[in-house]
Amino acid sequence: MNRGNILLRLVVVLAIILVINLIAHKAFFRLDFTADDRYTLSKATKDVLGDLEDVVTITAYFSEDLPAQLQSTRKDFEDLLVEYENRSDANVVYEFKNPNESEASERAAQEQGIAPISIQVRERDQAKQLRAYMGATLQMGESIEVISAVQVGARMEYEITSAIKKLSVTDKPKVALIQGHGEATLAAVPQLAQQLSILYDFEAYTINDSTEIPTYYRAIAMIDPKDTISVDDLNKLDNYLKTGGGIFLAYSNYSGGLNTQYLQPAPNIGLKSWLSQKGIVPGEQLVTDVKSASISVPQRQGPFTFTTNVQVPYIPIIGTFEDHPVSNGIESLVLPISNNITFTSSDSAVNVTSLAFTSEQSGAENLPVFIDINREWRENDFTEGEQTVAVALDGVDNGKIVFVSNGNFPVNGEPSQQQQQVNQDNVNFVANAIDWIADDTGLNELRTKGITQRPLKPLEAGDRDLIKLINVVLPVLLLLAYAFFRRQANLKKRQRWLQGDYS
Repeated sequence: MNRGNILLRLVVVLAIILVINLIAHKAFFRLDFTADDRYTLSKATKDVLGDLEDVVTITAYFSEDLPAQLQSTRKDFEDLLVEYENRSDANVVYEFKNPNESEASERAAQEQGIAPISIQVRERDQAKQLRAYMGATLQMGESIEVISAVQVGARMEYEITSAIKKLSVTDKPKVALIQGHGEATLAAVPQLAQQLSILYDFEAYTINDSTEIPTYYRAIAMIDPKDTISVDDLNKLDNYLKTGGGIFLAYSNYSGGLNTQYLQPAPNIGLKSWLSQKGIVPGEQLVTDVKSASISVPQRQGPFTFTTNVQVPYIPIIGTFEDHPVSNGIESLVLPISNNITFTSSDSAVNVTSLAFTSEQSGAENLPVFIDINREWRENDFTEGEQTVAVALDGVDNGKIVFVSNGNFPVNGEPSQQQQQVNQDNVNFVANAIDWIADDTGLNELRTKGITQRPLKPLEAGDRDLIKLINVVLPVLLLLAYAFFRRQANLKKRQRWLQGDYS
């Protein structure tokens, strides 16, 4: 073969490689084998991209010298942006910038709202703090949304899609947070307000004596009412339902809390009788559950004070849900002190769904209750089985109701108090409920996409012992089997050689 032919073949091979790369860039795809499809764009994202009427420019601010464990985050983010660009028919474009390349670049990133993060890395057996950037801005026209720090995993898609949704929605529907009866204020639910602000104008509303609740509210929320609700206000709630509206209601049928350690029946504020007319009966008992959260309790030993985590069955961790848009993707609710719920209506026009349940190892205690943190709980304290703590009603007075027997589960606390971060799925559950009530469920599946926790399935003691035995014995048996077959093959080869067969 002469030199010319070699060069020609080399050029052909390089050309083929170039064409394959060009095709791969245009026809980008990934195979997704994750349990929650975290690397597959959801239908909600595809719908949002299909509705775009203007170009969204995404500027990713990522440091170039990220440690190895974060380089995969940058790669995942870039791969995701490629899919957005392809799915949007070029209505999404992106670029990457390195804020660390100069002081001017770093200042420009910070002016866009991208904050540096501190990452601890080890170099030559020494721990060092690295100042890095992992954020992005999205711009449509003059409007800008900022992702100050890109989250690892499926949360990436939710952040990008929700930001695009906020940029593209010009006239958001309204959702009301009812006030005037001791409810949680707008300032007391910042996590929920931030979540709902993506799709809705979430605003406080006090029921007026002279006017009905405006029908332009796609849904209303009443969270943790404590004061008397007048008959006139309850009638206005009925009239709102009759117009096809929907109500999310979180109410605790007791007074007191963990801080007081004493719980007693709630005063009559008019809500229980109104709910009973709909067929919802908030229980007079508190639910307890083996699957429960822990709290930090200070303990003193001699001159020293230390904190220990104590499990409190009055704070059930709800992990059992009915298949419903409200509970879609929810993995766990933390309900700090709740009542059970029963349903009594026989109206066939009302579709009732029990949404969330305690575990099979749960109990019930009659009010009043004194909470003893040091109480020793026994197996016979949890014999009531599953208990309902959230329900959804469709068709009640022509509207919808979602009721949770815990008033403060989505509440962070008033700004004058020490606000607490609440479980993200608590917020997601309320947002899903508002979406279902408002008939706007576009981001339901995306909001809860990504596995936050997946507890191991409990096994019987015998099953655990069998699995342990298999883990020990099976590798040894496989190794012995491999050694046996390898020895047999060598013996056969030696026999052939002895017979003069060297093939």
